[in-house]
Amino acid sequence: MNQKQRLDYLIDTLMQENPEDGAWLQRQYGNTFALLRALLNIRPPQPCSDEFLAVQDAFLQEMTREKGIVDVAGMQPIASHPQLYLWQGDITRLNADAIVNAANSKLLGCWQPNHNCIDNIIHTMSGVQLRRDCAALMKAQGYDEPAGQAKITPAYNLPGRYVLHTVGPIVHGKLTEEHCRLLQASYQNCLELAAMHGLKSVAFCCISTGVFGFPQEPAARIAVRTALEFLQQDTSVQQIIFNVFKDEDKLIYQNVLGALPVVDKEF
Repeated sequence: MNQKQRLDYLIDTLMQENPEDGAWLQRQYGNTFALLRALLNIRPPQPCSDEFLAVQDAFLQEMTREKGIVDVAGMQPIASHPQLYLWQGDITRLNADAIVNAANSKLLGCWQPNHNCIDNIIHTMSGVQLRRDCAALMKAQGYDEPAGQAKITPAYNLPGRYVLHTVGPIVHGKLTEEHCRLLQASYQNCLELAAMHGLKSVAFCCISTGVFGFPQEPAARIAVRTALEFLQQDTSVQQIIFNVFKDEDKLIYQNVLGALPVVDKEF
């Protein structure tokens, strides 16, 4: 199959699973990748055939190759610290050992068709297996994921190996010490989980700074401070990558990282 044939097969299969919602989405998006993404976004964590998985995996992996996989081993660290990195772009292109997903408390991904959040695109490009695994974790846990905790799953069709899922704090109104403590816990628990699994590179998104409302500059300072404190005690994680998408976030991280004192390269 070529990519068009794979796309058509996947759309047809998902439309058969959910003809009513599928027809409504098809009127919006036509037979495009946006329709496939929307159908994947609303699909519950239910079984599917081996044939579907094989076609889906081939389609998503080819899409990622076309976008261009970014090799984290070729990145340059910031000038002041050999284990901290800043990179702007689509986090689903990174072949880091783990990328961090800013999840919601259900941990099942974003159900809003084609929403522009990172939770949506990570689940889309990973494939239906990711929601299935998250559903199994949540069923075993028996309650919503608390803010500040972290879970790990395989990354499936992403170029990396794992996804670390964490729920950051939601900020309504004034930023509090508790908000800051919970955000710090999200970064800390992701790094501890990465070290526990022997992972060498972790790429963090800007946790909680989108619809969750955490102010961007204090969030960046907490992220960098937590990473530095972790590296003082555990050097098994060799690359901590701060991934940003917007120019505004890039500038904030450049300012925060640029203010760090230079450390010994043998750190």
